Amino acid sequence: MADRQVKFLSIVSVFVLVHLAAAGFAQDSFYKGKNVRIIVGAAAGGGYDTYSRTIARHMGKHVPGNPTFVVDNMPGAGFLISANHMYKVAKPDGLTIGHFIGGLFLQQFLGKPGVEFESVKFGFVGAPGQDNYVMGISKSLGITSAEQWLSSKTVVKLGGVGAGSATDDIPKLLKEALGLPMQLVSGYSGTATVKLAFNGGEVQGVCNSWESFKATWKNELDSGNLIIVMQHVPKPHPDLPKVPIDITFAKTDEGKKLIRAIVHTVGPTARPYVVPPATPKDRVEILRKAFMDTMKDPEFLADAEKAKLDINPLDGASLEKAVREVFNVDPTLVPKLKEILK
Repeated sequence: MADRQVKFLSIVSVFVLVHLAAAGFAQDSFYKGKNVRIIVGAAAGGGYDTYSRTIARHMGKHVPGNPTFVVDNMPGAGFLISANHMYKVAKPDGLTIGHFIGGLFLQQFLGKPGVEFESVKFGFVGAPGQDNYVMGISKSLGITSAEQWLSSKTVVKLGGVGAGSATDDIPKLLKEALGLPMQLVSGYSGTATVKLAFNGGEVQGVCNSWESFKATWKNELDSGNLIIVMQHVPKPHPDLPKVPIDITFAKTDEGKKLIRAIVHTVGPTARPYVVPPATPKDRVEILRKAFMDTMKDPEFLADAEKAKLDINPLDGASLEKAVREVFNVDPTLVPKLKEILK
C-alpha cells in the first residue's frame, strides 16, 4: 500500500512539474521576439517618462523570452487620453502597459467628464515609487516661505497638467482648505513643459512630487531659482525636515479633513503601471513578478540612482488595494470635492 502511495505521489509530482514547465515554455514562446510597449501619458522629459524609460531598459530580462521594452508618449488632456486608450483601445494581450497619473482614479469616482474607464477593472502591474508632493515657487517672487506667501496674499501662477494631476488637484484643494492665493494655468502636456513655462516666466511655480523635482528640475533647485515652500504629506520628507506641512496652516476642521482624505493619500497610487482589462491573468502575474524583480535589480537601481529616481515600490496587489481604497472617501466630503475639483 505504501509503495502504491509513493508511486502515485511521484506520478503527481512529475505531472505538476511537466505542467509548470509547459506553462513557462508557453509564456517564453509568447514573449520571445516581441516588443512590449509602455505608453506614457505625458510628454518626454518629465518624471513619468524618466521612470518609464529607466524601467524599460531593464525589465525585459526579467520576463520569460526577454522581450524588448519600448516607450511611447501619448500626452493630452492631463494624461486622460492615454488612460482611456489603455482601457478602450489597447489589446489585452500582455504587450501593452500604461503609465498615467493615479489622480485619475479619484476623478473617475467623482464623475469627471471624458473619463471612459472603470479604475478597478485595470490589471495592476505595480508602482516604482510612492510620491511625496511639494510646492515649488520662483525665487523671483521674493517669497521664501509658505507663511510669507499666505500672509502676503500674493497670487502665484502655478502650472498644471489637468484635472486628476497633483499639479492641479492639490492646489485647488489648498485654495479651499488654506485660502492659498494662487492662479492655476493648466493644460500643459507634462511637467517637462511646465518647467519650460517656469523658466520662460509664463508660470511662477508648480505642485510636483519631490521625486520628480530631484530627477528633472535639478538645475532649478541647484541654482536656487526654485524654492520648496510647502509639503503635502502626512510627515516631513527626510530631505526636507524644515519645510512645513500644509495641514499646519488649515484653520477649519473641514479643511483638515479635505487635506487628510485627499492630499495626504495620493502618494501610493500616483505612478501606476497598468494593463488593459481582460489581460490574461497569467500574463498579468508574469509582468507583476518581472516588475518587482526589476525594482530589486542592481543594474536598474544604479541606473535609477544616476537619474535621481527614488525607488520605493508597490507590488501589483498592493497597488490594486490602494486604488480600491480611493473609492472609500468619506461620503460627506464628496459634494465638496466635486465642486473643488471640477
